[in-house]
Amino acid sequence: MSIIKSEKLAYEYFRRDKDGAVDGIVRALNDIDLDISQGDFVAILGHNGSGKSTLAKHMNAILYPSEGTIWVNGMDSKEPEHLWEIRRSAGMVFQNPDNQIIGNVVEEDVGFGPENMGVPTKEIWERVEESLKAVGMYAYRKSAPGKLSGGQKQRVAIAGVLAMHPKCIVLDEPTAMLDPMGRREVIRALRALNDVENITVILITHYMEEVIYANKVFVMDQGNIVMEGTPRQVFSHVEELEQLRLTVPQVTRLAHELRKTGVRIPEGILTAEEFAEAICRLL
Repeated sequence: MSIIKSEKLAYEYFRRDKDGAVDGIVRALNDIDLDISQGDFVAILGHNGSGKSTLAKHMNAILYPSEGTIWVNGMDSKEPEHLWEIRRSAGMVFQNPDNQIIGNVVEEDVGFGPENMGVPTKEIWERVEESLKAVGMYAYRKSAPGKLSGGQKQRVAIAGVLAMHPKCIVLDEPTAMLDPMGRREVIRALRALNDVENITVILITHYMEEVIYANKVFVMDQGNIVMEGTPRQVFSHVEELEQLRLTVPQVTRLAHELRKTGVRIPEGILTAEEFAEAICRLL
């Protein structure tokens, strides 16, 4: 079953000059066709300005199509009566958790969404508990968010979305402001939610090492989807990705350079373990 599907999705906005006058029209998305199934772990890649964040905002009905259609859990985002149900179905997590956390205590913040939805008090606390446990933050439920690390704050932000019982979580570069340990914490939590809870994860990221856990990858450039496939399929196109101003995991790059010198190593190596196994087979 599709959780996110689009056909000929396009989005345009007015470009303005420094005085605020209209200076043309920018086409940020151009005829996007995609189909994301319930339970997928999807990564969306692209350089700055490629349209990936604009696409993400359509998945949560923050933006509406100029042309074409996007359906979220079967609902057309252009139909106003579906707005809040769409936002319950597809929760959004942004780059800076400080912009998403509003409570003075972790458990109060996580319960804010369900409270606004009119969920009964007893069920709110049940949701808070299950959501914080799902991201490994239950022990911090009485803590002040300001005392948490960046990775912990982002996990609290994810818990706040989880408490609304979404079928899908869309994350717009959620690890961009985190250190390596914080990034690992967040990705570990997302993988667990995807594996155990069957929640669809749509991850926009600049960190190629995070992409290897996805089962589907879309690469964007100038508002178009220019490449798609599994991580192994996509990362086998090293030169093409570099032309799009994207990198590949370091071990993938090393394997690619060895192939260029004649070493018979498979394309699309994703991890150090895979690389070691390939070298051992050669020896």
